[in-house]
Amino acid sequence: MSEQNDLMLRVLRGEKVSRTPVWMMRQAGRYLPEYRATREQAGSFMDLCRNADLACEVTLQPLRRYALDAAILFSDILTIPDAMGLGLEFIPGRGPVFAKTVRSEADVDGLPFPQMDDELAYVMNAVRTIRSELNGKVPLIGFSGSPWTLATYMVEGQSSREFAQAKTLAYQQPEVMHALLAKLTQSVTDYLNAQIAAGAQIVMIFDTWGGALPHWAYPLFSLDYMKNIVAGLNKDSEGNRVPAMLFTKGGGQWLHLMKDSGAQGLGLDWTTSLASARKMVGEDIVLQGNLDPGMLRANPATIHSEVQRVLSDYGMGHRHIFNLGHGITPDIPPDHVSAFIDAVHEISPAYHE
Repeated sequence: MSEQNDLMLRVLRGEKVSRTPVWMMRQAGRYLPEYRATREQAGSFMDLCRNADLACEVTLQPLRRYALDAAILFSDILTIPDAMGLGLEFIPGRGPVFAKTVRSEADVDGLPFPQMDDELAYVMNAVRTIRSELNGKVPLIGFSGSPWTLATYMVEGQSSREFAQAKTLAYQQPEVMHALLAKLTQSVTDYLNAQIAAGAQIVMIFDTWGGALPHWAYPLFSLDYMKNIVAGLNKDSEGNRVPAMLFTKGGGQWLHLMKDSGAQGLGLDWTTSLASARKMVGEDIVLQGNLDPGMLRANPATIHSEVQRVLSDYGMGHRHIFNLGHGITPDIPPDHVSAFIDAVHEISPAYHE
């Protein structure tokens, strides 16, 4: 068996560690030439997701280049609405587009609960394949989109800036939106539990569009449903609790509410200070983040300085997972990622003495 690196699991369990673990959101992606070659081989993005061997290959690609402390399942947050029959397609220049939208009580009632061993079996096949190939090298993160984030895509039919249709439904017919969110909450809970059964060792809920909600609506339409998901997570096959992390982009002002979600870790984007977040959540919650992904466009010396600043912002302690404040973008040079990862390895031990 390969040497085991359980640094990230130990941080999430509240243990002391010798350095800060580091991984990147979207670490398997278009910035890597080997990923682009594999995606071309697959034919399309969803074909890549549905092929367990190729999904495993692209999951492992960044681990071959960089000393990362976790792998994350290669998949997409929109697999659940796709499995509900909405017809997902990725269109160049537009991103994800659904053939059908959900905008009425009848639409919500007509949505099936996806079967984890049928429509979503390809995801579990990928989890099992990746976990086997990792062979204990690093933990495997499984994930899902949050109910609110999935609902925005399902109601809008595509990505949105204004969320006009989703907010119209939420504000004019809240009972319909809540019915949709309840159905998605059950589906996400089942989905993450199926990933745990297949071998995921950490699960993450990406609430990409929670920050689009007003302050009063965030708990009502997003956080409360994520709490229900965390409460419904199963233990792994050995009876261990699987750590959960929540990431609401633009959600720094709600950390005092998120700390009571039941999750072991909270992700931060780059707009929130780690120091202020730490004061808000206390010492029992792990904070993940939060280098601006745009900083990876800078030269290596500047990247090194910014890594130092982020580590200093968190300060001494063992409850920090270094990450970007959002996903890495396709234009980033791979050697700049090396500078980022190397800087975390070099600088962070001083914060764990």
